[in-house]
Amino acid sequence: MRTPVGEIAAPMFPDGIGWLNAEPIQMDRMLGRPVLLEFFDVCRVSSLHTLPYVKAWATKYAGLRVISVHTPGYPPSRDVDVVRAAVQRLGIEHPVVLDHQHAIWRLYGNKGWPGRYLWDKKHRLFEIHYGEGAYRETEEAIQEQLGVEGELMEPVRPEDEPSAMLVVPTPEQEGAYSGPYQAGAVWAVLEGSGTIRVNGDDYDVGYTGAHELVEHGVSTEGVLELQIGAGVTCHATTFTPGLAP
Repeated sequence: MRTPVGEIAAPMFPDGIGWLNAEPIQMDRMLGRPVLLEFFDVCRVSSLHTLPYVKAWATKYAGLRVISVHTPGYPPSRDVDVVRAAVQRLGIEHPVVLDHQHAIWRLYGNKGWPGRYLWDKKHRLFEIHYGEGAYRETEEAIQEQLGVEGELMEPVRPEDEPSAMLVVPTPEQEGAYSGPYQAGAVWAVLEGSGTIRVNGDDYDVGYTGAHELVEHGVSTEGVLELQIGAGVTCHATTFTPGLAP
């Protein structure tokens, strides 16, 4: 979504906040280059779906500064060691600021994960988008700010196609859920390590974060049987949209 030109200035980052992959960055020291800032959570499926685009733009556009703001939405996301391990596992190389007290979130009045903000070279808000999607629009806005033209990223997932018809899934359930659902895939936010059982099959949990347990490809009605073993805590069971059959 395009915003009124020149009306909203980028907030400064609070002092004393932690960073990964970079020394502390100040917005006023980046004047002259556009900044793409996205709120994310390493345990949140929607953030993982958006991440390939954010990483690719950080690599593809040398004149763009990309910053991910990690604001936790689940208990394990508040653990800096969990976040640090996830940043390495997910191959995130651009700067990540640790907003574990929601200070930046409040400054931005952010409304959810992911929340994507593109600031122009004078650090006036140029585009904003909440949730997944609008990847083509954001990349076109990046190119406009940089004064370049080029091929845009192909959709990473079939669900990312602008013309894709998606079916609204079962809402996220707190903790480990067993029962009927409709979704394109089933995920769980898991903490610890050990073995769980998904529809009668063993699944080994080797890291804290979001794990895809069932993948259908299209929106499907199913029944989930989820049993959590020793050493593992399930914080949420998440159902993601699937393509209309």
